[in-house]
Amino acid sequence: MSKWIVALSVILPTLIEVIDTSVVNVSLDHIRGSLSAGLDESTWTITAYLVSNAIIIPITGWLSRVFGRKRYLIFSVALFTASSFMCGASTTLGMLIFFRILQGIGGGALQPISQSILLEAFPVAEHGMAMAIFGSGVMFGPIIGPMLGGWITDNWSWNWIFYINIPIGILSIVMIGLFIHDPVYLKRTKQKIDFRGLGLLVVGLGALQVVLDKGQREDWFSSGLIVRLSLVAAACLIAFIIVELRSPEPVVKLRLFKNISFAAGNLVQFFAFFVLFGSIVLVPIYLQQLMGYTAYLAGLALAPGGIATLFSMPLVGILVAKYNPKGLMVFGIIVTAYSMLIMSSFSLQTDLDAILWSRIVMGFGLSFVFIPMVTMTLSGVPKEEMGYATAIFNLLRNLGGSFGVAFITTIVARRAQFHQARFAENLTPFHLPYRAAGQFAGRVLQSKGVSPAAADGIIYQRLIRESNMMAFRDTFFFSAVIMISVLLLVFFLKRPKGAPAVGAMH
Repeated sequence: MSKWIVALSVILPTLIEVIDTSVVNVSLDHIRGSLSAGLDESTWTITAYLVSNAIIIPITGWLSRVFGRKRYLIFSVALFTASSFMCGASTTLGMLIFFRILQGIGGGALQPISQSILLEAFPVAEHGMAMAIFGSGVMFGPIIGPMLGGWITDNWSWNWIFYINIPIGILSIVMIGLFIHDPVYLKRTKQKIDFRGLGLLVVGLGALQVVLDKGQREDWFSSGLIVRLSLVAAACLIAFIIVELRSPEPVVKLRLFKNISFAAGNLVQFFAFFVLFGSIVLVPIYLQQLMGYTAYLAGLALAPGGIATLFSMPLVGILVAKYNPKGLMVFGIIVTAYSMLIMSSFSLQTDLDAILWSRIVMGFGLSFVFIPMVTMTLSGVPKEEMGYATAIFNLLRNLGGSFGVAFITTIVARRAQFHQARFAENLTPFHLPYRAAGQFAGRVLQSKGVSPAAADGIIYQRLIRESNMMAFRDTFFFSAVIMISVLLLVFFLKRPKGAPAVGAMH
């Protein structure tokens, strides 16, 4: 059977699942208007999906062993497709949230299973190309999602952001049924269910995801709800680690972290997606709030980064098979950090070309980070353990994104307050530039028949915009520092066995 047919069979459902993590964001106003919901209530359509998704990802390897990988994959795609239809057909917010939970349960398994199948279908020397195919979906999806969601919502209706999944889901089920087969070691097996570990994982990850999603809105630990959920998450996840390390048949094989390359690779990925998802959230906010872009145009500004990733990943897949992945990865980290430095120079006068260029540089750099990272992290894992390894790998990627978004939104809010306080210190009658600006604005307003007293309001509006702009610049700079710090972890990654020597050609 052709490895390329296998690749197409698993990348289709993976792509629509990744897109669905972000496609709803730009449609929230339409959804809450249609279903008569408040803003906080409507955000649960996002949170519900992320929570159920986060819970199911780490136990995917275990579920594949219990039910058989092919059978479980078909079930997951079918559940994702059916719940997508029901999401689009929902007439109340409660219905939509319920079916988004089911959609997250179905979608959570698609990425880890797809990744493990690809790594098995391609020989070790071609793992770079296999991950180029997988990475095209994983990294292109979050970027194209907001743009696609905005276009569909504006031109059709929000319901269609879910309905478009149905034909792709049906095609995926047919292709998986025809072309995907379980290896002997992944046939359905009887296993003792680790109820303690499963329960602790569900509660711990669920609480953690809610904390990350709602923390900034609730002002973090000034909220009793966030404090309680944080304590629950910490207690359950610590207990989960203890239980799993002692269990003979754990639902998540934490012992894989004994492999230094696997542990280091997961940390690199966590911080890479920390920066990526943070920027995906931050750039549209900057464009809409400060530059006056529409939601669709803000999403469109992210597209060149996704296109750069899409075109550069096959190139990196070829290079990984010929050259030392560590060198390629160092180059990718430096380029990605440089893209964040470009963004840290944005201002209220930045033109669209500069914004698009920063996204192209970032998309190009992340290709050189992602493929060598996956190759060195997972190629040394035995095939029998690959399902467990990819489940952990994808969980940490999602958590990296969630932590990144929480961190980015918090830093922007805090730094905006800081800069506002510093600027406001100079708004006194004794500060000559302020007094001159007020007099000039007053004369301009008076000439237009507006009271000169409004000048202070105009100046304060400008102060708020400048404070926010400085906060965005600070946050982009922090992201660049975080990315550069990842270089220290590259030294712990090992070149996969079976790969050609440095500089060797096929």
